[in-house]
Amino acid sequence: MARFNNKTVIVTGGGSGVGKATAEAFAREGAQVVVADVIEEDGAQVVEQINRRGGDGLFLQVDTSHWHSVEQLVNDTLGAYGSLDVFVNNAGVFDGFASCMETTDTLWDQVINVNLKGYFHGCRAALPALIESQGNIVMTASIAGLGAGGGGTAYTVSKFGTVGLIKQVACEYAEQGVRVNGVAPGGLLTGMTEGLSDDDQVGAMIAGRTPLGRWGEPEEVASSILFLASAEAAYITGTILSVDGGWRAQ
Repeated sequence: MARFNNKTVIVTGGGSGVGKATAEAFAREGAQVVVADVIEEDGAQVVEQINRRGGDGLFLQVDTSHWHSVEQLVNDTLGAYGSLDVFVNNAGVFDGFASCMETTDTLWDQVINVNLKGYFHGCRAALPALIESQGNIVMTASIAGLGAGGGGTAYTVSKFGTVGLIKQVACEYAEQGVRVNGVAPGGLLTGMTEGLSDDDQVGAMIAGRTPLGRWGEPEEVASSILFLASAEAAYITGTILSVDGGWRAQ
């Protein structure tokens, strides 16, 4: 299957975790994939793997918390490929379940600037090209954006904001042919949660609270992102797809 032949896709946070799995999945389905990450080594390694397997990948460094960096990312993508069809807002940081009293201004700013302001930057930068291509945006939200308890204070607020951004931008640009959706992962085995999953007590607690009884894999979220970005989801916009093993069904 090659649902994205000749389509150009940007994946922020593409150097690891869900972003890496998503970039690789798009490449397998024929897309020209721009792997955007703040860590050059991680992103370049993903692109090397994509190209070694016969795909078309390009690494571009980005700091999504800064507008001009994201603007340059989109401009460089258009310069390289001429168009943009899918923008995946995925770059993110976690707060280690820090409570309100444990959250410093520095931690708050870091989480909000990447997880929410960065997603706003991605939407604003990508929308002109996506209107032209009739493309779409997919954002990585979280179960933390659908209810309390899925993260610390800053992370939860950032993901509630992401859910609002998805719904608002979807309604603002639907008439111009742009779809905007999101995925809400539960507990995933990624580098961002490595310290949690490696903690036997925390790992068992999260698996035990998940109806399917286990942590999720990045590839399981990636497949949902590809579905939402594909023509199969042509009548879906403003939707948050939970990929959480049933966590929020309880």
